Amino acid sequence: MEKNDKIVFFDIDGTLLDHEKELPESTKKAIKQLKESGVYVAIATGRAPFMFEDLRKELDIDTFVSFNGQYVVFEGEVIYKNPLNAEKMHILRENAAKSAHPLVYLNHEKMKANVEDHPFIHESMGSLKFKHPEFGPSFLDESEIYQALLFIEDKDQQKYMDAYNEFHFIRWHPYSTDILPRGGSKAIGIQRMLERLPFKKENVYAFGDGLNDVEMIDFVGTGVAMGNSHPELFKVANHVTKDVAEDGILHGLELVGLLNKPVTL
Repeated sequence: MEKNDKIVFFDIDGTLLDHEKELPESTKKAIKQLKESGVYVAIATGRAPFMFEDLRKELDIDTFVSFNGQYVVFEGEVIYKNPLNAEKMHILRENAAKSAHPLVYLNHEKMKANVEDHPFIHESMGSLKFKHPEFGPSFLDESEIYQALLFIEDKDQQKYMDAYNEFHFIRWHPYSTDILPRGGSKAIGIQRMLERLPFKKENVYAFGDGLNDVEMIDFVGTGVAMGNSHPELFKVANHVTKDVAEDGILHGLELVGLLNKPVTL
């Protein structure tokens, strides 16, 4: 099918995947029809590429923005990457160790923890259906790191935010916050991709639900917030669809006129 002049970026957790981290059948069918109609489909997520490889295969998608914009791939080719500053991460690691705050480091292929076992890591990673990462004390020294996870409660986050202006901290779980390069976002990753593609901004759509989707939803021509979104998304979205568990993607695609015929469920 020849591609048309529209592209849609989908967040994963709470958007493509429901509250049980499952892909609703209505979403799968809607995206299949979307692709058949010639609309270009991409993923924009905070996850590392290895964390959603199965989903990409299931939906036949090979274009994505990962690590909240730090690692961008177009049709299987890496076109942009923005790793964390290694020197500053070493300093943060040393200071976090003094407070017994563990870290997990991620590159595009795998993740490693700087402790052998910690309950905060088990609980937060378990919420994504991932096991406690393997112990890799030297991983930070051996690889480009695009994202780190700092396992702390909300009351401890401000001191890190005050001390490390080079990093952007985004909380995603009561026991964990993402660490990203300051200034990085899904919007920046999408912008880098659009530099390679002939799409006009008004023909760029995005669906999301979390705080890490705010810049993306605000940046694109048409931003759609899931019904289960964080309240901040409702302030910047052009449209609000139903909850992800109530066929939110299907309803949203119909809402913005991207599906040209009813999807048979």
